[in-house]
Amino acid sequence: MITLNDIPHSTGSQPNLEIDVAVIGAGVSGLYTGWRLLGGEFKPDGQRPASVHVFDLADRIGGRLLSIKLPGMDVIGELGGMRYMTSQEMVTSLIQNVFKLPYDDFPMGDPADLYFYLRCQRFHADAWTDAQAKGEKFPVRYTFKPGQDGFSPDQLFNKIVYDVLMADPWFAENYSSFVQKDGEYIYNFRLTSRQWNEIKPELTYCFADSPFNGMKVNNIGFWNLINDRVGQDAYDFLADAGGYYSNTINWNAAEAFPYMVGDFSNAGTEYRTIKDGYDQIAYALAQAYTGLSGSQLWLENRLETFTRADDTGYRYQLTFWNEQGKYHWHVRANTIVLAMPRRSLELLDQQNFFFHKETARELQKNIASVIMEPSFKLLMGFDEPWWTEDFGATSGESVTDLPMRQCYYFGVDPKNSHSLFLSSYNDMRTVPFWQVLMRNRATLATYETRPTRLVSQAQITSWHGQTRLPGDPVPKAMVEEAMRQVRELHGPQNQIPDPYIARLQDWTEDPYGGGYHAWCAHVSVKDIMPYMRRPKPTESIHITGEAYSDAQGWVEGAFCVTELMLQEWFDMAWPSWLNRTYYLGW
Repeated sequence: MITLNDIPHSTGSQPNLEIDVAVIGAGVSGLYTGWRLLGGEFKPDGQRPASVHVFDLADRIGGRLLSIKLPGMDVIGELGGMRYMTSQEMVTSLIQNVFKLPYDDFPMGDPADLYFYLRCQRFHADAWTDAQAKGEKFPVRYTFKPGQDGFSPDQLFNKIVYDVLMADPWFAENYSSFVQKDGEYIYNFRLTSRQWNEIKPELTYCFADSPFNGMKVNNIGFWNLINDRVGQDAYDFLADAGGYYSNTINWNAAEAFPYMVGDFSNAGTEYRTIKDGYDQIAYALAQAYTGLSGSQLWLENRLETFTRADDTGYRYQLTFWNEQGKYHWHVRANTIVLAMPRRSLELLDQQNFFFHKETARELQKNIASVIMEPSFKLLMGFDEPWWTEDFGATSGESVTDLPMRQCYYFGVDPKNSHSLFLSSYNDMRTVPFWQVLMRNRATLATYETRPTRLVSQAQITSWHGQTRLPGDPVPKAMVEEAMRQVRELHGPQNQIPDPYIARLQDWTEDPYGGGYHAWCAHVSVKDIMPYMRRPKPTESIHITGEAYSDAQGWVEGAFCVTELMLQEWFDMAWPSWLNRTYYLGW
């Protein structure tokens, strides 16, 4: 396992520092930028910069990747991003071929051992398919239009997408051979990412009885579209049973289509993760980057603003605030890469020449073209894997409409049976339920980590004494409320003990603004994505990262949009380790 101690970095400053490229943000997109620019291949006319420095305001790297190992167990928990799909060739190649990190399947469990608990109705996750195999329709406490009951949430999502696609004569003529209905409940989509990008701007909503008839799907919100197709109560079913409220908010419906049928409702999706923690991809990038000539990683240095500095021989002067020393210092650079999500961009000086609302209206409009999606995770450790003992689950998730929303059974330490449980993974409208406790946690009693038969008080004290602990302490009231909901989800027949430790991470807080992002309806994604990679042709200032990609919420999105930026604006050649036919997006 790579740790920050293995990576050269500085929390200080260097007076009169002058560099070629300043990269702001030590998440995967920023670290990838530094690594590629200093160690990658260039086109014949390309010129490798002599110095590329990466800056971050945090005391760690990885951005919204944050893996954690609790005291008393070797099982890795994830407070941020936690998995990748094998169809995502950039992240897969980097993990498995370039850095050769130990990876493993991210198991989704057996539906027969997992729960749904919706509108006080508790049932196993295979209830729909079991009923369908018997020629029956599993009843849930939601109202459906005729012919739409009996579908699992994934199946109903697929039906909606299929019906909209096939109703458009243009799509039916050109792409119908790539989608297929196999029986009453099963839909298959074999469209590539490149084909989806051809389809999304052109797809038309063609239902004569709808107020949206004749509109481009790109201009319809996903909530609008679902409500129109299946009704509001069935929409609530999809929002509740889908596990993520962010999937069904009123974001760009055209962007939602490939996201839903490719990522969430595709039964053939194969997930993997990194054995030592998913944030190891960031640490591997940082280790490789800092081993190259011309690199320097600066932590606990927050960018406040930048100005033009042509009279110095460099184009820009950046002003940083050093968190440890509590002082400002300056860096001169010829190029700036802002590897940052929307909220982090908004926290920069909005009155400077680049962001000013009077002279940068298009940039400001495009920064706001994505929705910031609140998200937080609550992680707990237990003495024993009660979920295995009580109802046979070994992995996967259970879903509820309670504010906890989802729980994941992460794993069991084979040496001592200590067990890791993601007791709440929630987003959007449930986050405020918990924020009352999170934002007042300084005035509330903290849940005390207790010794177990395998973890001594000395071990606990030593762990809490570390200088860098992932996640935040959890208020006692929050743990008690979360456990009340966990017990309600799993039912009174399952005797669930209290955890011995808990940690949380609220991604809504600054500088992140959310756990992930979604495109607004009515925006032209195919135009905004390349625009953001260099908003002003006369300035050597670039924006990259997951937020303005067409794989939002995924590390792959950050990598693809960054690679496009590097090839377009830095004359970098196609990476030798990446399949040349792989489609990077717009």
